[in-house]
Amino acid sequence: MQINLSGHHVEVTSSLREYVDTKFSKLARHFDHINNVHVVLTVEKLNQKAEANVHMNGSEVFASAVNADMYASIDTLVDKLDRQILKYKGKVSQH
Repeated sequence: MQINLSGHHVEVTSSLREYVDTKFSKLARHFDHINNVHVVLTVEKLNQKAEANVHMNGSEVFASAVNADMYASIDTLVDKLDRQILKYKGKVSQH
């Protein structure tokens, strides 16, 4: 799984990159067919926003999360993506 991380009005530090890598490794454990993940971290005044676009075999999943803390928004984002990927995995396994 390849993770592309970019920042909009925020500098992507090594600690932030490492945190994103550890959180998104949870998704790889649940579903093996994830090809590419594009994560955008944005700062808008007091809101810290994290968006991710997950490319899988035959499908694509998008989620975003806004919080006052960047790490909390990344946690919320991973939880949302995890639910969506498990739902997609259930649909694929039923067929």
